[in-house]
Amino acid sequence: MKPSIVLYKPLSADLHQRLEQHYSVVEFDGINAGNRDRVFAALQQAEGLLGSGGPINKELLDHAPRLRGVSTASAGFDSFDVAELTRRGIPLLNAPAALTDTVADLVLGLMLATARRIEDLSTRVKAGEWQSNATADWFGIDVHHKTLGIVGMGRIGMAVAQRAHFGFDMPILYNARSQHKDAETRFAARHCDLDTLLQESDFVCVILPLSDQTFHLIGKEQFAKMKSTGILISAGRGPVIDEQALITALQNGEIYGAGLDVYEKEPLAKDSALLSLPNVVTLPHVGSATAQTRYDMDAAAVENLIAALSGNIKDFCVNPQVLKKA
Repeated sequence: MKPSIVLYKPLSADLHQRLEQHYSVVEFDGINAGNRDRVFAALQQAEGLLGSGGPINKELLDHAPRLRGVSTASAGFDSFDVAELTRRGIPLLNAPAALTDTVADLVLGLMLATARRIEDLSTRVKAGEWQSNATADWFGIDVHHKTLGIVGMGRIGMAVAQRAHFGFDMPILYNARSQHKDAETRFAARHCDLDTLLQESDFVCVILPLSDQTFHLIGKEQFAKMKSTGILISAGRGPVIDEQALITALQNGEIYGAGLDVYEKEPLAKDSALLSLPNVVTLPHVGSATAQTRYDMDAAAVENLIAALSGNIKDFCVNPQVLKKA
């Protein structure tokens, strides 16, 4: 008899078949109040769990006594209780590599759209306001040769730095827990503390996972240190930014603008002040949202689960300490 797994997100037919070659698949459309009891019942026999999001918490795990591996089709894992998974010796695997270039492309798009006011000016043109040559109130600011500060020099940060350095001749500053020699060699990036990065950067690009340490890392004090011509780009996890402090900074002209793909609460509330500010570009958390990238993330999640349940994990384990125990 094949081992049982619970799948709680849709997969393409070929990836579903790949799983079925190895496992008995019990499938659900997410985990929600409507199917919660059925999911819990299926988890009683499940050795693997694959999906995206959660919450995958202690209550759920208490119903999964045979679970040996969890795989998420995403880079982020803040909806998973990593500590509880680790305590139980269950590896959690994620899929960060599949989305690196796609998210980096979007970050550059946000930088250009915000600095050159693409959304705002497009709206004005469509409203019939373009009656003569553009005057100063239609001007944006340059991107090329401006200083880019990257907060979080992981895979995506490196990909953004590559595009900015070679494509726009931008000096690169970065803030991270440790120095990144590859970034310094390839892009002449300079490691610095957060205050220095905020003070010297024309663009502050925040690409951090959410944790107790990163929650509201960028708030009122940090915006006060940015240039009045500075632009914030947020494409990691929304709660890393204190959203109300950002709104205040934008309204008061403390910073020039913001390009956002993530928010403290998603979807963004219809009455959010961010939606009425012309110096803000708002996207619906679509950093990885291309058909190819989403397929690649699903495929990575499938292979990760197979690796976990076969005892052949090589990469992308969020809690590798459980492997040392094994």
